[in-house]
Amino acid sequence: MNRWGITLPLTGVPLSAHRDLVRALPDLGYTDVWSAETAGTDAFTPLALAAEWAPGLRLGTAIAPIYTRGPGLLAMSAATIADLAPGRFVLGVGTSTPTIVTQWNAVPFEAPYARARDTVRFLRAALRGEKVTEKYETFAVSKFRLESAPTPPPPIVLAALRPGMLRLAAREADGAITNWLAPSDVPTVRAELGDKPELVARIFVCPTEDTNAARGLGRLLISSYLTVPVYAAFHDWLGRGDVLRPMHEAWAAGDRAGANAAIPDEVVDDLVVHGPVEKCRERVAEYVEQGLDTPVIALLPTGDDPLDMVRKLAPS
Repeated sequence: MNRWGITLPLTGVPLSAHRDLVRALPDLGYTDVWSAETAGTDAFTPLALAAEWAPGLRLGTAIAPIYTRGPGLLAMSAATIADLAPGRFVLGVGTSTPTIVTQWNAVPFEAPYARARDTVRFLRAALRGEKVTEKYETFAVSKFRLESAPTPPPPIVLAALRPGMLRLAAREADGAITNWLAPSDVPTVRAELGDKPELVARIFVCPTEDTNAARGLGRLLISSYLTVPVYAAFHDWLGRGDVLRPMHEAWAAGDRAGANAAIPDEVVDDLVVHGPVEKCRERVAEYVEQGLDTPVIALLPTGDDPLDMVRKLAPS
């Protein structure tokens, strides 16, 4: 089955105003709704609403950070959505970033690889309904059992950018979630994950014929994200280290405008889908042709009605 996802809620649209759109998504050809969690809505509430509004959609978190909830609370939140959407929920978890974890939530960002591994192992057991008493490397749990374990337990996918975490996702989870990659990068990521686990990617889409505006917005986003150490290392691995070095140097010197200006057009065009709606749809399909299982559109603001844009970007 070909999957086609959308990230909700849309920027600038109140959560309560999404009902009619969500109800229409299956008829438009969308199969998935994925949420995000940064500084807007939490990852789970939009999915609870979507489960009621459109019972046929698959729902996923991309991602729920593993540091900002305790392991038990994370299992409870996942079990709640899995109960509302039996067999149609995917729990996406990941380390997130030090900004979100430490600067915004006052939690130490320590041993991310081990914490991800331990959390996935705990969630596996807890979501099967087991009583968990275990001393993991990064935390300990004593006598935790969900009051009502979901049937079936939801699959777990892990946010992963580089070989170590991708291989961890292949071993311990049911797949991986990634973002900020071009279609040509998908085979590199897939080679580390393997053929069988699901690969999900959030794809930033700016449907506009104003190329300068799209590239300007793309540069702002790229300089904000790709200067974060984990994303910088990701693009070093993908082979963009040299071309992005001027951006990193300007950013480190406090020259934000210079950092944006240093990002070449071809990098923006690789990482941000933009252009007429038909071209955007074709570009998203290229990711699938390169080995992506689930493209999840993250709609960027263009000044046009975002609800209308979601309809126009639909695969059918």
